[in-house]
Amino acid sequence: MQYKQRHTKTSRDIVTIEDLTNDEIMKIFSLADIFLETMGTGNEGTSRRIRGVTPWAKGFILATLFYEPSTRTRFSFESAMQRLGGSVVTAADPSTTSVTKGETIADTVRVLESYADAIVLRHPFEGAARVAADYTDIPVVNAGDGGHEHPTQTLCDLYTLQKKNKTLAGLNVLLYGDLKNGRTIHSLIYALARFGACIIAVPGTPGLELPTHVHTRLREEYGCDLSTSKNTADLPMKQVDVVYVTPTKPHQLALLDTEELKIEISLPKIDIFYVTRPQRERDHDTAFQNYPSVDRNFLSNNRFRDASVLHPLPRVDELSYEIDEDRRGIYFQQAAYGVPVRMALLAALLHLDEARDFAITKQPEENSERQVYSAEQGLKCDNSRCITHHPNESAYLTPTFTYRTPQSLRCVYCEHELQPAFIGNSTTRKYTSCLSKRIKSKHLVCFSNEQQARDRGFELYKTQRSESEKVLT
Repeated sequence: MQYKQRHTKTSRDIVTIEDLTNDEIMKIFSLADIFLETMGTGNEGTSRRIRGVTPWAKGFILATLFYEPSTRTRFSFESAMQRLGGSVVTAADPSTTSVTKGETIADTVRVLESYADAIVLRHPFEGAARVAADYTDIPVVNAGDGGHEHPTQTLCDLYTLQKKNKTLAGLNVLLYGDLKNGRTIHSLIYALARFGACIIAVPGTPGLELPTHVHTRLREEYGCDLSTSKNTADLPMKQVDVVYVTPTKPHQLALLDTEELKIEISLPKIDIFYVTRPQRERDHDTAFQNYPSVDRNFLSNNRFRDASVLHPLPRVDELSYEIDEDRRGIYFQQAAYGVPVRMALLAALLHLDEARDFAITKQPEENSERQVYSAEQGLKCDNSRCITHHPNESAYLTPTFTYRTPQSLRCVYCEHELQPAFIGNSTTRKYTSCLSKRIKSKHLVCFSNEQQARDRGFELYKTQRSESEKVLT
């Protein structure tokens, strides 16, 4: 039996960084500034620690539901709610909850909405936060879903960059490390593109490059070009939105020599050096033994002279402790900003009376051209870490995709892109391998292979039958 998914709700969810407009992000930052000014400790202008309690959220309860370990995200959210004067109920260990009995996310959040006013969720499967948001009427905040996104970490990152540089536009930001599995990277790179930063993406080792679906979105939705220029002097800096670099493509704007720990970049300077750890818990196929450590020698190049070093933490061996004493290392400041930023986000989402000028109330405008394809049979998301493959959740989740062209389907949960091998027309019961054939979305049926189409009772279009029979025989 399928659950009835909810399609409308009055509250806002933060599942991806795209759930916030640029103006809303700036609004959150303005409120975070107020918390720092009124509750911060330390010297004026440099304070980053919050002390004391406001009565703003008195009577409100936040539920923190963590299916994965967390230090900074969970504690900062819980601290933020308590600093606002609210209360927290938490499940920091999934083994103590009914998930061990097989309870689904949908059932869990529908129960929790009777106990709390908002839910902060972390889960190892990508798209779990979207499921939670679909099945509850209270706000859901994604605290990290597998390797998908971590939007509130991005808010902390952007806030740190703004406090340090006064602006986000035009910054040269080098993203370094596990670009393939790092959810903080995936949220941040979209936000940086929106705010007009120049992004240099450098994997820690071969095999850890940005996923194809991330790079595709950068190019198609954010207008970021993969430039083949050998010198950025040939390009107006205002037009350089992203530079995607891999060690195996020396024709691009940057080269990475992992053995000598040298980075040669045809940019005048690097403003931000964002380091991430190898995500060994998510990737068992990549060799991490040659993952270089960022130390003072690594940053000795003159281009890094004034670069700020950020890291979402925790770190292992990829960031030397000697950077802690370097003026460029600001990652503990970055972590400290988690409390005022998350205070501001919660106040805005919960429409607290004192935060009414900062409240996030308007729903994001839906794209009128956005069409949805539900694959009740056959086609599935090909991302094995998608929530639709979870044994508990797959019983009620229908693989669903946003549809732009027959060649491009995007999973609504994990946002991986899928290219079906064959498409069919549910009215004529015919199928074809010609993905350019125009079939109305309401009649579209997608198949992973030809046998799947035949098993569903579809026949090949006559124009392709002879060629197909040759292949099959």
